Amino acid sequence: MKMKKPGRHGSACALLATLSIALLAGCGQAEPESAQPAPDVAATTVKAAALTLADDLPGRVAAVRVAEIRPQVSGIVQRRLFEQGTEVRAGQPLFQINPAPFKADQDTAAAALQRAEAALARARVQTARLQPLVEADAISRQVYDDAVSQRDQASADVAQARATLARRQLDLKFATVEAPISGRIDQALVTEGALVASGDSTPMARIQQIDQVYVDVRQPAASLEALRDAVLTHQSGSGGGLPAAVLRDNGEPYGVTGRILFSGVNVDPGTGDVLLRVLVDNPKRQLLPGMFVRARIPRAHYADALTVPQQAVVRAEGKPRIWTLDASGHAHLAPVELGELVERRYRIQSGLKAGQKIVVEGMERLAEGVAVSAHDWSASESVAAVAAPASASAH
Repeated sequence: MKMKKPGRHGSACALLATLSIALLAGCGQAEPESAQPAPDVAATTVKAAALTLADDLPGRVAAVRVAEIRPQVSGIVQRRLFEQGTEVRAGQPLFQINPAPFKADQDTAAAALQRAEAALARARVQTARLQPLVEADAISRQVYDDAVSQRDQASADVAQARATLARRQLDLKFATVEAPISGRIDQALVTEGALVASGDSTPMARIQQIDQVYVDVRQPAASLEALRDAVLTHQSGSGGGLPAAVLRDNGEPYGVTGRILFSGVNVDPGTGDVLLRVLVDNPKRQLLPGMFVRARIPRAHYADALTVPQQAVVRAEGKPRIWTLDASGHAHLAPVELGELVERRYRIQSGLKAGQKIVVEGMERLAEGVAVSAHDWSASESVAAVAAPASASAH
């Protein structure tokens, strides 16, 4: 029996069968896929620390004491006795008004006093002579009473003359205008030869005491309650006024110490602000009346505040959340209640405890319960990572 040679169609089918067997064998020998690596994240431990919150408010400097130099007598200014813009002490002579008229009035009053004293001495002698005579009925009682009356009138004249002399002496003293307080004196507002009087509306000069100054700031009335609580807490702890710092325009402190004295009792109906006065030591005279500065006013103090970096907070369904790590290194999304934001850190009111580990960077690769590979987060590294793209784009 003759065998039939396979045709072209049979050869193709055999080839396909062979390839199918080879492919099936290859698939059976394929290795299983490798497991995904754990996400790498930057984490930090939440710690409790004291936190003081403050508001930087604009304020204006005012002198502690201001005295306007005014004459108490009328006359011509002869000399100015001080250097303008210098420190003067209380009682220091500042201006000399022509004293000649006041000296003449004093001499006249002194002469009138001498005359009154002489009349009193004569009246006393006369009364002393008549007293034994009236007792002996040698003269009438009327004569003696007249002598006593003249003596008493002469005594009153002496008292009046003494008062007049004292007044003239004061006028002579007031011809030298003295400083009522110690402080820095401004420029003279009158010159030599000017006629001044006690009723003048313009002062001769002004003295401002600026070794201590006031900084008057305005704070919203809504923040007043928190400030009062902070003041009471400070007073119960260390006593004295609540400390406050004075800042320059660039935010740097002046290096002077200040304390809050009081808050105003009236609220501005237009702005809703209340006046706050800060007493500041100014030994170097850096702060001058009229300057605009910024005052750092403490608003609240927390003895054991929990703070987290701002970038650690994520929003889920419009609410703040933070990724936490348990002891086995698994991530969990925890709801938190945020407080104030201070220097790019949120204060946590609730939801975290001291000692918990939280994720700061890398949370976009996290899922609930996933195991992670965590390394310590550094704020300096975070800043450098943000600065690097900015510098690259600049080039």
